[in-house]
Amino acid sequence: MVIVALDDTDSRERGMCTTYVGARLAERLAAAGGRVERRLLVRLNPAVKHKTRGNAAVALHVDEIDADEAFEVAAVTVREFAVPADPRTSPGLVVADVDPASLPSEVAAFSRRALRHRIALEEALSLADSRGYRHAAFGTGGAGDTDDVAGRGRIGALAAVGARAAFDDWTVEHISYRELDRCGTPREVDAESVFAAADAAYPTVWDTVDRGTGEVVCVPNAPGPILYGIRGDDAAACREVATSIESEPVARAETFLTNQGTDAHLAPGTIGDLRDGAGYRVDGVVATDPETKRGGHVHVDVADGGGDGPGDEGGGPGDEDDGSGDEGGVVDAVGSRGDRLRCVAFEPTGRFRDRVRALRPGDRVTVCGEHERRALPDRADEAGTLKLEKLAVRDLVRTEKAVPACPDCGRSMSSAGRNQGYRCRDCGTDASGKVDREVDRALEAGWYEVPPSARRHVAKPLVRGGFDAPTRPER
Repeated sequence: MVIVALDDTDSRERGMCTTYVGARLAERLAAAGGRVERRLLVRLNPAVKHKTRGNAAVALHVDEIDADEAFEVAAVTVREFAVPADPRTSPGLVVADVDPASLPSEVAAFSRRALRHRIALEEALSLADSRGYRHAAFGTGGAGDTDDVAGRGRIGALAAVGARAAFDDWTVEHISYRELDRCGTPREVDAESVFAAADAAYPTVWDTVDRGTGEVVCVPNAPGPILYGIRGDDAAACREVATSIESEPVARAETFLTNQGTDAHLAPGTIGDLRDGAGYRVDGVVATDPETKRGGHVHVDVADGGGDGPGDEGGGPGDEDDGSGDEGGVVDAVGSRGDRLRCVAFEPTGRFRDRVRALRPGDRVTVCGEHERRALPDRADEAGTLKLEKLAVRDLVRTEKAVPACPDCGRSMSSAGRNQGYRCRDCGTDASGKVDREVDRALEAGWYEVPPSARRHVAKPLVRGGFDAPTRPER
C-alpha cells in the first residue's frame, strides 16, 4: 500500500482546490494501474496564517502501484493543477510506502499536532526523511515573508499521511466539481432543490443549508472548481443529496472520508495556560456582563472559577442602597483580571451572539474555540481571546439579591443605615437584609453553537451527538 498526500495547491484569489487536485490525481493513479482504496480530506490547524479558508490536505491510500510510480504521477499532476504563482501558495507532496494500518506512532502524533500547533517545515522534513518517505516542493515559496519557504505544503501532506492512525472520529464529504472553464463565474445551483434535499436527509446529512439565514452553505463563494460539497455521517446519504440538487453540469464527483465536523482541533485547556493559535475547551465562570462592541461583536470575560479574586465589593462609603453590607457573592469566585479570558462571538456568528448576550456573571460555562494571545485595547493583561465556536451552559444564576418589599403594603423598603437592614417608612416593618429574587433567564443548561453559515469545517455540529449535556442544534 502507498499513501500519496498533498497540500497547499490552491489559491485564495486564483481559485483551484486541493481536493480537486486530489480527485484528478486519484483518476490518474487508477489509470496507471493503482487501486485507490480510500480518499482522505484532512483538516488541519484553522489558526495557521498561510491557510486558505478550510486548511485541508488530501491523502490517497493506493494499492497495486509502487511508490516510485505513484510519486511520478503525483508530481506531474501537482505541476499541472497547482497554483504556485500565488505568493501565498507553496505546494508540497509526500509519498509513503507504508500500510495505513501500520503507521509509525510518531507520524500519527505529528498529524494530531498539526491540528493544534504551528509546525516548522524543518520538523516535517526531518520526520519524513527518517521514515524514508519521498517528498517534493513546487514553486518558489512566497514573496519575502520570513515564514514563506518552498514546499511548505509538505507539512500538511505529512499530516495527511498519518491522519488515519491519528483520529478516531470520521465523517464524509461528497464533492461535486464544475467544469474548469466555468471557474470564476457565478455558480448555477437551484437553492430550492438544495433545501428540499437537505430537509429530507437531516440529521444524517448536516450543514448543507442555514435555515435561519436562508443561505445555501454547501455552495462556496471562492473562484475554485467546487460546485457544492455535501457533508454528513453516511456516504450514501451524502451522494443521494448531491444527485437531488438541480445545477449546472457536474464534471466529476468524489467522496472523501474526513476529520471535519469532529472537533479534533479542540484540547482541554486552563485559563492562563493557553497557547496562541490553538483550539481549546475551557471550563470557567462568567466574570462580566456581555458587551456588544463596534462591528456587532459580543465580548464577555470568563474566569477560571477559582482563586481569591476581589469580588463585588457592594456599596462604597455613603452608599445607602445596600443596607445589609452584603458584598455580592456571585462574582467573588471569578478571580483577578489577569485570570480572565476574553471570549468573543464575532458578528458573522449571527444569532449565536444572542446566546452569549444572555449570559450573566456567575454562570458556569464551557467555552470552545481558537485562542489568540494578544492584549485588547481595553485590557491591561494579556490573557488572550477565545474566538467562540460553541459553548455549554453548565449552571445558571437563577436569583439575585434585591431590596425586600414590605409584607404589609408591598412597597420597596428603604435602607435603615449601613449594616442596619431595611425598613418600610410607611408601615414601620423591617428586614435584616436583601432577599433572593428569581431572575428570568433566556438560556437553559446545555450546549449552544454557531449557525451552519458560520461554522468552521473542523468544528463538530451538535446534531452529531456525543455531547455531555442537552444540545440545541442550529439548522
